[in-house]
Amino acid sequence: MKPRSHYWLLIPYLRPHSSTLGVALLCVLGFVLTTPIIAALIGQIATDIGKGNMEALLRLPLIAVFLFLTRGIFQFGQDALMAKVALKIVLDIRRKAYIQLQSLNIDYFETAATGDLVYRLTEDIDRVGEVIHKLFHQFLPCTLQLVAILGYMIYLNWQLTLTTLLIVPVMALLIGWFGERLLRFSRHSQTQISDLSSLLTEVFGGIRLVKAFAAEDYEIERFLQTAEKNRQAKFATERIKAIQHPVVGFLEAMSIVLLFMLGGWQIARGQLTGGQFISFTAAVALIIDPINIATNNYNEFKQGEASVDRVFELMDLQPTVVERPNAIALPTVQGKVEYRNVSFAYPSSHPILKELTLTAQPGEVIALVGSSGAGKTTLVNLLPRFYEPLVGQVLIDGVDIQSVTLKSLRQQIGIVPQDTVLFSGTIAQNIAFGQAHYDLVSIEAAAKVANAHQFISQFAQGYGTVLGERGVNLSGGQRQRLAIARAVLLDPRILILDEATSALDSESEALVQEALERLMKGRTVFIIAHRLATVRGADRILVLEKGQVVEAGTHEMLMDQNSRYARFYAQQFPS
Repeated sequence: MKPRSHYWLLIPYLRPHSSTLGVALLCVLGFVLTTPIIAALIGQIATDIGKGNMEALLRLPLIAVFLFLTRGIFQFGQDALMAKVALKIVLDIRRKAYIQLQSLNIDYFETAATGDLVYRLTEDIDRVGEVIHKLFHQFLPCTLQLVAILGYMIYLNWQLTLTTLLIVPVMALLIGWFGERLLRFSRHSQTQISDLSSLLTEVFGGIRLVKAFAAEDYEIERFLQTAEKNRQAKFATERIKAIQHPVVGFLEAMSIVLLFMLGGWQIARGQLTGGQFISFTAAVALIIDPINIATNNYNEFKQGEASVDRVFELMDLQPTVVERPNAIALPTVQGKVEYRNVSFAYPSSHPILKELTLTAQPGEVIALVGSSGAGKTTLVNLLPRFYEPLVGQVLIDGVDIQSVTLKSLRQQIGIVPQDTVLFSGTIAQNIAFGQAHYDLVSIEAAAKVANAHQFISQFAQGYGTVLGERGVNLSGGQRQRLAIARAVLLDPRILILDEATSALDSESEALVQEALERLMKGRTVFIIAHRLATVRGADRILVLEKGQVVEAGTHEMLMDQNSRYARFYAQQFPS
């Protein structure tokens, strides 16, 4: 089945700029109407030269200066205004696409290739802008020029015009045939360059691992294979263009040969003057460039159609977690959390959680332990509504979280992950992440709670220090303490600690653990940990197995039971 084009979806983006487009179109019309006048002027010059009319020849430079100056003004107007509109539309589409991506849920980004998303938001949208620009800047003026010049040619001599147009249907069929193949090859080429972008994003993001495993040759081979596929896809597109140009050029040449044959025959019979033929020939010369531009534009529109389709595929995506129309803002909470008969499964997966019921009282620290795949991370991911349960409810202070706005919910839940994500910007901006306006005094206070103030002060720029990409100029413990400072500044009533100390050395772990203990005071806390040394002080330890709580109690109680938790503990701390 032929893919549906999304070009028609660009129309709403044109409407806000209708007044600018209107002025631009007036400039286009002015520019177009000067074209047949040029052809007529050339014919008149030839006639006057033939007659030796020197008085008329002296007037022609003034007419030509006025004509080409007027034509230049109109051309500037159409070029500048069309470029302005095209760039604004690109900005509008890019803004909407980015907002659309931000509205999608974590499950989409877990499977989407980052490089592909980056390519769609940059190269694909730029290609859409080029299509819009060339549509109004080149294709429309050229099409109108064709109409204007053909009208003048018919006025001069309809027989010569008909001869010139005999090959047009053949050319139209050929252009359409080439265009469809260009679209197919362009779609394949866009996919290949997107794959290449994804590979580069993946490799540069994991360059430490590549170096650690001495996998440079392996990655080079992967890159070369993907780059070769991209080259082949692009070459297929260029080969089609290379075939098209000489074929169309040959047909144009044949039409000119026929023109001269018929024109010479009519002049010999006295049916056409030399001046008229020169004017007609000038019109033909003026029409060739618009035909070539329109042909190239058509090819580019077919190539651009693949980008338009890819951009609007993003626009068509729908989030799996949505706010209800009547959602309310969640007021400041005390921190009571309830899971009522909650079941959950990822798409095409067996159930992760099965009718799980759990209540955490305000200020209670609950540790979740169990083997990988037991459902620990899934359980806490339901709390900020990263996912929706298949059945059951999650409540905070007795309020179903599906009835509140996502922003008000997530602003009251702090998360300190295992792998701290830092963004380009200063240390202060990273601690105050998500806040357009922040107080440096509050940031410094948060950093002190997180045991981060000391190492931050050692930088020459202090809190104004610009971090490298993903914070590579910081140690793991330093990054983790910035994540804690971020949570302290947010001051949430509910806190999720996801393996927050698992990848740290002893010294860093001690500093981070001390900061976490300060952060946890007075909050409802969920701790996910494989290292059981970090959960011994929890108010309750829940052992999960196959999506269900199979043991619950304090560290001492569970050790006395000598069951699953005790076995986990014995494995980590053999006597």
